[in-house]
Amino acid sequence: MRKLYIDTANLEDIKKINSLGVIQGVTTNPSLISKEPKQNFDALIEELAKFCNEENLSLSVEVFASEPDEMLKQARDIHSSLSKIINTDLLRIKIPVGFEELRVIKQLSDDGVSVNCTCCFTEQQMQLAAMSGAKYVSLFYSRLRDTSGNPAEVLRRTRQFIDDNDLDCEIIAGSIRSQGDVSGAWSHGCDIVTCSTAVIKSMTNHPKTDSSVEGFLKDFNNWIK
Repeated sequence: MRKLYIDTANLEDIKKINSLGVIQGVTTNPSLISKEPKQNFDALIEELAKFCNEENLSLSVEVFASEPDEMLKQARDIHSSLSKIINTDLLRIKIPVGFEELRVIKQLSDDGVSVNCTCCFTEQQMQLAAMSGAKYVSLFYSRLRDTSGNPAEVLRRTRQFIDDNDLDCEIIAGSIRSQGDVSGAWSHGCDIVTCSTAVIKSMTNHPKTDSSVEGFLKDFNNWIK
């Protein structure tokens, strides 16, 4: 099953898109959170967690520490705090990929925490993270293409590796800029695409749709007069 998540920390956007019945989860990161009005971090993510729990939506929350040991502590604190609000089956803690970060992923996985390993640009990063116990590995799809990388090939190879080794890990494509990126990422083997409200809205639009509807209504109005 291919899934669509919304990539935002804005609760109103989440509610609006969720009302369409098209998303199964929410992803956030420190940059997205910084776009919201200044407030207490814990209060913001608790509000998101409450809504996601009510609506049975997955929620990914990223650590904002830079040192691995502090990442581990922060991840455990976030998970412990939010587990009082949201079903832990819906909660994922995002850890950026890296050599020492693999240890953090392994320890959190051993603790029973679902880890979303983020900021991946190569299949090797995603493969190692999956082997370390990450339940989700996130490719920065469009940013990779910006550096002349081939996100389609990275997804294909990662998909094959996960399937061949029977790893309990799903592939997420993030950093999505267009509706074509969404369907492209799905077709190349990712399980989940996460993108902005603007991209989701663009998926419903086409100039020919607008002109066709306009023509139908014009013809009908001419007839009914």
